[in-house]
Amino acid sequence: MKKVEIIFSHERLTEVNNVLHKHGVGGMNFHNIRGRGSSKREPISPGRGIERYVPEFAIKTKTEVVTSDETAGKIIKKILDVMGTGANRSGKIFVYDVAEVYDLKNKKTGIAAL
Repeated sequence: MKKVEIIFSHERLTEVNNVLHKHGVGGMNFHNIRGRGSSKREPISPGRGIERYVPEFAIKTKTEVVTSDETAGKIIKKILDVMGTGANRSGKIFVYDVAEVYDLKNKKTGIAAL
């Protein structure tokens, strides 16, 4: 099993959710997060007569899902096709191995717990 974490602009949450639905992913978690990447941020002017500043941290959304190895590969490929813009600050995908999953309600384990 794999845990897939996708970090992206919060405006694209619907697109990510649609990809997950199309691949039969039953559950997901998402969080609004702040952070910075390696790309240089552009100065912004919040209003007239106010000094320009460079925001240190960007607001992003992080989605987490646990799926079978096969489904994880399909999800990643589709996310790269749909959201891979080639622009800075597009986002990142992280993939982790999951040793075991337990469902607290019905005590199932492994893929059956998903």
